[in-house]
Amino acid sequence: MSHERPLLPDYDGGCITNIVPTLLEPGPTWPSWFPSVAEDADQVVLLVLDGLGWNQLQSRLGRAPALAALEGGPITTVAPSTTAAALTSITTGMAPGAHGVVGYRMAVEGEVLNVLRWQAAGRDARVSIPPEKVQCNEPFAGHRPPVVTKAEFRETGFTQIHLDRARLTGWRMTSTLVTEVAHLLRRGEPFVYAYYEGIDKVAHEYGLGDFYDNELRSADRIVADIMEALPAGAVLVVTSDHGQVDVGDNVITPAPEVLSHVVQQSGEGRFRWLHARPGHARALLEAATACHADTGWVVSVDEVVGDHWFGPTLIEPARRMLGDVALVAREPVSYDDPADTGPFNLIARHGSLTADEMLVPLLVGHR
Repeated sequence: MSHERPLLPDYDGGCITNIVPTLLEPGPTWPSWFPSVAEDADQVVLLVLDGLGWNQLQSRLGRAPALAALEGGPITTVAPSTTAAALTSITTGMAPGAHGVVGYRMAVEGEVLNVLRWQAAGRDARVSIPPEKVQCNEPFAGHRPPVVTKAEFRETGFTQIHLDRARLTGWRMTSTLVTEVAHLLRRGEPFVYAYYEGIDKVAHEYGLGDFYDNELRSADRIVADIMEALPAGAVLVVTSDHGQVDVGDNVITPAPEVLSHVVQQSGEGRFRWLHARPGHARALLEAATACHADTGWVVSVDEVVGDHWFGPTLIEPARRMLGDVALVAREPVSYDDPADTGPFNLIARHGSLTADEMLVPLLVGHR
């Protein structure tokens, strides 16, 4: 059993929340955690490789020569270490507690909203839960940069909340992602945001074995191709939203003595919120600690809030979405919720506060 402590986000320093503000609204002093080669760049491409953790990259540098050649090191993502919260934090420059997207599946007005699909109870929720009611902060500090993302993401509720009013350019193949970025650079755009989700998708479906290794090679080719497209004075900044843990079939159903106190679950497999029946919060915490402290951090909502897991500010709408007790996986396990379904069983997962999930790269290169 691991005895490591939760790795909390460095919201005041090297954290994904501070990348866009540093690039678009730099202060008088360039931060020490950000490679200085980006400081005086004429043009910047910020490429987010979804699911590429620092630890996973470091163990596979031989398969990623373009990434290995860039300058930089690890920074932290946000809590929970999940795409919905993290991408919103990257684009808005805000911690989850401030922008309000505090997870992948959030309890909103009696329903559990799947933020990435924008569905509740399997149905489109864009009318019943309008995206702008969940997150209305402007991305990119009010700038309207071009965003190169997958074409089918254009009309989604999640795109609306974290990329609202950006100038979207859809890509359909990875070659078109690179070509679109190159066209924008040639047009003189000072800042381009690009997003690629392949590493995360492959890790979820196949784990961290040879499929993952080959997908990393493909993603590294994207990096190499963008580097070749950079004009003089431009830089490529590469980061990610979270890392991964290979869980396999180590899925734990919360014990019956725990579920007897639970009215609803939200969150995800490695950061599972348990919502207590009225008057059962203390009993739920005691039962969850007794049954599941061997595999995870069993944390009361008061501890999560008091230790600023979601940042120094927690807006009231976000506070209402949280459960009473969090099961936050410390070991390579996932906590099951029958309502948390998808097209296949997830092999690699994320969401928790282990180093494998919390550390992501911040790398910079120029021609």
